[in-house]
This record gives sequence, C-alpha cells and structure tokens, in this order.
Amino acid sequence: MSLSAGSSPLHSPKITPQTSPAPRRRSHTPNPASYMVPCSASTPGSNPGPQTSASGQVIQKETVGGTTYFYTDTTPAPVTGMVFPNYHIYPPTAPHVAYMQPKANAPSFFMADELRQELINRHLITMAQIDQADMPAVPSEVDSYHSLFPLEPLPPPNRIQKSSNFGYITSCYKAVNSKDDLPYCLRRIHGFRLVNTKCMVLVDMWKKIQHSNIVTLREVFTTKAFAEPSLVFAYDFHAGGETMMSRHFNDPNADAYFTKRKWGQHDGPLPRQHAGLLPESLIWAYIVQLSSALRTIHTAGLACRVMDPTKILITGKTRLRVNCVGVCDVLTFDNSQNNNPLALMAQYQQADLISLGKVVLALACNSLAGIQRESLQKAVELVTINYSSDLKNLILYLLTDQNRMRSVNDIMPMIGARFYTQLDAAQMRNDVIEEDLAKELQNGRLFRLVAKLGTITERPEFQKDPTWSETGDRYLLKLFRDHLFHQVTEAGAPWIDLSHIISCLNKLDAGVPEKISLISRDEKSVLVVTYSDLKRCFENTFQELIAAASGQL
Repeated sequence: MSLSAGSSPLHSPKITPQTSPAPRRRSHTPNPASYMVPCSASTPGSNPGPQTSASGQVIQKETVGGTTYFYTDTTPAPVTGMVFPNYHIYPPTAPHVAYMQPKANAPSFFMADELRQELINRHLITMAQIDQADMPAVPSEVDSYHSLFPLEPLPPPNRIQKSSNFGYITSCYKAVNSKDDLPYCLRRIHGFRLVNTKCMVLVDMWKKIQHSNIVTLREVFTTKAFAEPSLVFAYDFHAGGETMMSRHFNDPNADAYFTKRKWGQHDGPLPRQHAGLLPESLIWAYIVQLSSALRTIHTAGLACRVMDPTKILITGKTRLRVNCVGVCDVLTFDNSQNNNPLALMAQYQQADLISLGKVVLALACNSLAGIQRESLQKAVELVTINYSSDLKNLILYLLTDQNRMRSVNDIMPMIGARFYTQLDAAQMRNDVIEEDLAKELQNGRLFRLVAKLGTITERPEFQKDPTWSETGDRYLLKLFRDHLFHQVTEAGAPWIDLSHIISCLNKLDAGVPEKISLISRDEKSVLVVTYSDLKRCFENTFQELIAAASGQL
C-alpha cells in the first residue's frame, strides 16, 4: 500500500499500532510567525526528514515499529532570528489609542474608571431585587418569569389616567426567565383582554428583527398573575438605560431659551452653548441611529409607531434604542384587518417620518413646546439661527406634507458625510474599549493562579497530616508565596510592587527556566529553583487536592 503525500495513519485502512503519531489538531489561531518575514533563508542541511511539496507544504516522515508514516505538517516552521517572550508580558497601549486618551494618568493594568463604573452600575441594576413583603402587589412569578423588579413607579390601584401613547395603564418590570436564566424587560398592559390572535402574525414579524438601535421583542403573552387580565410584552433588558424624555426634557429650566425668549426682536442670538441647546453633532448622531432603526423596520414591512421621546432609550452617552415596538400593532389591531394585517402599514410608515421630524425638532429646541402646532414657526426660526441649513431642511422635509409617498431613504442625502463622522466615532470608541479589554485579558488567569496558590499554602491539615503544607513541594510554594507578597526593603519596610507580583505569576504559569532564590523566614535556608520546578510542584499539589476533594484518595 502506498501512502501519498498528505496522508496520515488516520487514512490507513489497516489497524495501526498504538504508538502511531497522534493526529495534529488544526487551529485557526493566527501564529505570530506567519506575519513576519524571515531575516535569512534557511540553509539546506543534511536532514532528510522534512520535504517540501510543489504546493509549499512540508511533508514529515516518521517511522514507528518498522512502519513509515508520511503526513503534512501545517505548523509554521520557526523563523530564523525571531524571538518571542516565553511568558505573558503586558505590551504598552497602542499609539492610536494612547493619543486619544483624555487623561494622561490612565491606569495601565486595569480598564478606565468611567467604563468600570458604568459596567458596575449595569450589573447592580441587573441584580436588583425587591422585598416581597414591602411590595405585595408585585407577583413572585409571571408565566415563566420570576424575580420581578419594577423599573418605574407603580401606578396606584385607583389610577384613572392612561398612557398617552397606548391608551392603557402600563407598568414596566425587570424579570428573569426560568428557561434561560436571562434578564428581560416586561411591559405590562393593565386590564387588556386579547380577543383576536390574528395580530400574532405581526408579533412574529417583530421577533425576527435584530438591530443595534431597536430593543428586540421576544414574546407576548396574557396572564392573570396581577389579579386582573393583562397583556405582557417581553423585551431584551438593557440595564442603565434612560428615556430621551428623562435625559433631555426633564429639566424645567432647559427649555427657557425657547419658551421665554421674545422672538422677532433682533437683539442677536446667544451662543448655542450659553443658550442651553444641544450640540449639533449630538443631534446628528441621534438622527443617524433613529433613521437606521426606521429603515430596518420599514424594510421589514412594519411601522415603528412609537417614535416618541418617552419610548426612546439612551444607554451610555449617545447610544439609542427604540423601545416598545409592536405594542401599538397589538393594542390597535382591527378585526377588519384579518385578511391583511399589513394593509395600513404604508400609512403608519408615513406617520413614523413625521414623528421622527418632531423628535429632531424637539431636540434642536431642547423643548417639547417646540413641536406644538402654534410654536412651529418659532421653532424653525430657532433652528435657522443656531444650526446648519441641512438640519433645518431635514426637519422641514419630515414635517411638511408631500404629494408623494416618502421614504426614510430620502433623508440620506441630507445626512451626507455626517454618517462617516458617526462611523469614525463608533470605530474609535471600539478601539478604546478593545484596549480596555486587553488590560483585563490576563486578570482572570492570574486570579485563578492566586486562588489555587491560596488553597495550598498554610493549609492546617491534609489527610490527617498537620505538617503537610510545611513539607515537600508545599514548602517551596509557601516560600514562593512569601517571595510574591512579603518582600521588604533594606530598612525592613514592606515592599509593594504590583508589577513584581504579576511578572512572577506569569513566569510561574509559563514554567520558564529562569532561576529564583527562595529564602526561609528565619533566613537560614536559601533554595535556588526554576519556575519550571515551581510549576511542576504547583500542578502536582493542586491535583492532589482535587483528587482528595473528589474522593479519589
């Protein structure tokens, strides 16, 4: 039987000996050597083993038990003159990120404090729970969801006022789904009875939409867990989000420039930053995101119908998401639409464009009073004075009745090159976050090393042996622990150096051949060992603990 180039023992029809070369695992992880150019070509030697095929692949030959095996070696050969560190070393910040850092004293080993605090706040909100005794009106379980937590003040039991958007009393909760243990946002419609399930066709269409600026609808169900019939919409939960209404329109003094200024008196406009108006770059960032969401919704044959500051979520600084999608489609579903639930979508899509124009105009005026019919002329004058003509033309196009059907794509030329500005900002933000991730990349591995080391050293007793941690390999690890954390200066003061701890842990994890001097606490013994010896002691001892914990000893 002839073995062709590239064949291996796995392809042989005969039974091969147990000592046959093990098949090599193929990895898609890029090898650093593949990005480098060799300094010099290797000189052909007398080694007849590796051969190069016509395609450039290396054919290896190995003889085991009198049988010769040929196989293709896909591992890149080491390049002459190239040296890589044999343990983890933290590189400096990439220059394209370092020069955009606003603070020169940014931490080098950990992520930025601002990002850390934002993530901690999100985690805190995600894990928040209520005391069931203090809020008995909140059920402990609704359908497959549990651990309900109100995200907004609960309406009083005798409340008569209804939502201005939906025409029903609504409430919002964070809850955990018992099927996947993930948090979701539940929007409850009080006292609603679903009498026609034909609207679920639209719900299924909404569930298929995945977009970075839309809060995804997961499911809709009815329940009586709230002591009355209710309709519940389950959405993805975005911790820390706040509505555009609370971010920009909740301050009674914010709209003073629009509501109190005597328009028509040409005494010169105030500078925008002193007038309390929003930066135009921020408004365009919102326009790009909202128009992107509308474009996806309209392309799917649906209409948003909730383009309102109270239903637009803001997470972080400028990230927008349209919330409560699909609610209007269910609540206002007409029995006459049974044959064609999408019959009125074209009309609703035109209304979406008008609603988008009102949102943009309100942002430009920094006041909801600007979108009132009697204030439109005054609002447009404010935009003309303080903002570019492109923004004014976009608002007028969205708010003016046209003789033809409009599309959200029509405003793309008005956005123009500002789209590239937003793309550039998003990519720069991605670079900063990736750099912060790189700082935390090795911390989990180092923590596991410290946790394992802590389970070994100073253990009072093991297998009824009180001296276990003070003898053999454990004694070396105890001295290494002192070398890590208990260093002192010549004057006897504690020497605290995080880089020393990290460097030594990385060398231990890699098992480098570098030698290290370990001194006993009474300074009568000095042991010179390598990190590879310490790693062997470390792994053997920890495996001994694991075996004892699992009952194998």
